[in-house]
Amino acid sequence: MSLAARSTLGVKTIDHVTIVVADLQKSRQFYVELLGMDEVPRPDFGFPGLWFQAGKTLIHLNIAGPEAGSAGIKYDASKITRALHIAFEVDDAEAAANILRERAVEIIVGPRHRPDGAIQLYVLDPDGHQIEITSPAQA
Repeated sequence: MSLAARSTLGVKTIDHVTIVVADLQKSRQFYVELLGMDEVPRPDFGFPGLWFQAGKTLIHLNIAGPEAGSAGIKYDASKITRALHIAFEVDDAEAAANILRERAVEIIVGPRHRPDGAIQLYVLDPDGHQIEITSPAQA
């Protein structure tokens, strides 16, 4: 069925998420060396940035500037967990929490069980973007 014949756009997946950052190297350390994403080739857009692969979704980092805006967010993400955040699934959020503690990364909330049995915890990236780490409910 053509798009013109549909009543909705038929979104299939999230293609990418763009995050504005102040320091590409600090962010590379967080997303690659801590979270374990793969850095992937990025076209030359004429401004600094990095791309990472998170499952089927790309994470685009753009350096703060006039066209990208400022890095971080405008509220204290360490106190709010129901606002804008990005959630990444791992096999075991409890094990992830142990790795975060070993690396002295502050966990701002959790690990805790959601009502559906999944486990979640929250950390902040180098620019204060709230990142949820979650694992599915165990059968």
